[in-house]
Amino acid sequence: MMTKRILIIDDEYDIRAVAQLTLKTIGGWNVLSAASGHQGLDKAAEEQPDAILLDVMMPDMDGIETFRALQANPTTQSIPVILMTAKVQASEQRRFAELAVAGIITKPFKAIKLPEQIAKILGWS
Repeated sequence: MMTKRILIIDDEYDIRAVAQLTLKTIGGWNVLSAASGHQGLDKAAEEQPDAILLDVMMPDMDGIETFRALQANPTTQSIPVILMTAKVQASEQRRFAELAVAGIITKPFKAIKLPEQIAKILGWS
């Protein structure tokens, strides 16, 4: 079986580093990362990961804009996207639910549980 490849798009270095470490060591996945929405769009099109972990709140191009751009590109529109957000109000959750995202992980997340959460959302066993 091929090793899953996941792309983390988050402007915070610490979050990318922690997520990358746990997804690689616990999940056993290959992990790519991008520090901005624009960088993430390029990397997603170029690398074709199996899934994308996308931060909602980023400067310049936020996660929602990035998600819409991924959906608009035939090369990346079929890649499942999981949003990571600290916005947990019901109105925000409804807004995210209206998007065709695979799932939502709230921040702060428990690093050790991250691979399990992602696998559950995506149906990876």
